[in-house]
Amino acid sequence: MNLFINDIPVQIVDALQKPDKREFNTVINAEVEPITRAKLLHRVWIKNAKISELEEILDVLDTTTFHGLVSLTLTVSNYEEVKSFVKNKFKIIRAAGGLVRKKDKILMIYRLKKWDLPKGKFEKEEKSKEAALREVEEECNIQVKLKKKICTTWHTYTMKKNRILKKTTWYAMDIVRDKDMKPQVEEDIEEVRWMTPKEVFHALDDSYKSIRFVFDRYFKKEKEKAAQV
Repeated sequence: MNLFINDIPVQIVDALQKPDKREFNTVINAEVEPITRAKLLHRVWIKNAKISELEEILDVLDTTTFHGLVSLTLTVSNYEEVKSFVKNKFKIIRAAGGLVRKKDKILMIYRLKKWDLPKGKFEKEEKSKEAALREVEEECNIQVKLKKKICTTWHTYTMKKNRILKKTTWYAMDIVRDKDMKPQVEEDIEEVRWMTPKEVFHALDDSYKSIRFVFDRYFKKEKEKAAQV
């Protein structure tokens, strides 16, 4: 489960998966040592996390700014139970979006002073693929062809005192028509721009970590696909 709380990546994984210790600055075994704020620095892996500890961590991350925390990974033995617990703490909103390609370029939008990817909430009775296509085409005034799913992200925010957990399903897409491409200004989009991979790299410095995660997953899948050829 790929969570983003206050734009901090929080990955919850099954204990059967074994993260590489070399990817972390700090490793905490929750069974034998306390989890303190001072230890939540840089890239942290918490092993054997329980629901009570997870609840405290989520609440702290949701209300406190951790400037030094880059990412947090928690391995749990009861993954499905933990996943249900997290979902029950929030009101779930479903959304979908796309990473649109035009030869070697990728489409990005500029909204609320951040570079982003086009996405939006489901309409009634809509499926994720339908929502992704509709939102991308509406927000950018283009036509696209849906390809494979990239990943799913979950990010939290507060709206009218309600704690929201937005589940966004991301798809790769190919452009079909962009002759009349323009931003949907009523959705606060100021600009729609085709970018080279180098331009995307720089734009991600002024984006959200969840969007960077989508690009990481996309390029990883593309690299794996190229290696199989």
